[in-house]
Amino acid sequence: MDRFTVRLSSSHKPSGNTKPLVFKNPILTASGTFGYGVEFANYGDLTHLGGIVVKGLSLKPRPGNPLPRVAETPCGMLNAVGLQNDGVESFLKNKLPRLPWHETPVIANLYATSPAEFAELAGILAAEEGIAGLEVNISCPNVKNGGVLFGQDPALAAEVTQAVKKHAGNLPVIVKLSPNVTDITAIAKAAEQAGADAISCINTITGMGVDVKTRKPLLANVVGGLSGPAVKPVALRCVWQVCNAVKIPVIGIGGITCAQDVLEFILVGAHAVEIGTMNFVRPDAAFRIAEELPHLCQQLGIKNLAEFRGTLQL
Repeated sequence: MDRFTVRLSSSHKPSGNTKPLVFKNPILTASGTFGYGVEFANYGDLTHLGGIVVKGLSLKPRPGNPLPRVAETPCGMLNAVGLQNDGVESFLKNKLPRLPWHETPVIANLYATSPAEFAELAGILAAEEGIAGLEVNISCPNVKNGGVLFGQDPALAAEVTQAVKKHAGNLPVIVKLSPNVTDITAIAKAAEQAGADAISCINTITGMGVDVKTRKPLLANVVGGLSGPAVKPVALRCVWQVCNAVKIPVIGIGGITCAQDVLEFILVGAHAVEIGTMNFVRPDAAFRIAEELPHLCQQLGIKNLAEFRGTLQL
């Protein structure tokens, strides 16, 4: 196996029939920042990426939030897109066939407002040959619990994880955690105990912006998610904490702009990373970082990412 190949499997868990996720390199794309993947095909070769995580999919099409829903901030951006998407059936019919899923794993990101909806989505996607894994967005409101986010309550996080896992067939289940909690490790442990095969973190940090001239918020939704380089220190801290709290693999997300950022996340324990906001700055960012990583490793004398992973000296 190549020294940059990443294999996401949980050695401590019963293997069962869950297929391991194997990436040719640790560079994935973050959901919501790379469209369905096909939109970025003109900026680089999709087969050169480790994996493609598509934008959040719901059972039915969603129009998203009203405009404006994106605003630039110092060292980052705010967004309140509202998980606009074409719906899972349209994605499977019109987008998935255009992706190189034979060569690059395609991971579907799930959005729902109840465990039953999550389970139904998982079942639909598990039946498709071109889907390699499921990433569960638990930064969603549980409508039956008055809008409490699944990712802010260990019991709710576990309930969603169990529902997805039960209907995921042999697909690995990745649970994506929110940083907007008191103790992210409590949520991570709950997801692990409920059957998650991997954790990805972090999702965006809740924030807002205002315009003193118009005296209006920058986003029509008023509050939104902060992402970009400004959140990288928070993301690194969360990834480090989660890597030390669970035994399943962790995927790092948050403010990654270059190959050195990638190595920082791997150093604190991440198996792979997802490139997000940088895709808006440079549409070729993920491809460029994937190309730069081997050269930086050579410069630093890193011969094998698996041996480098989690070697932070305290």
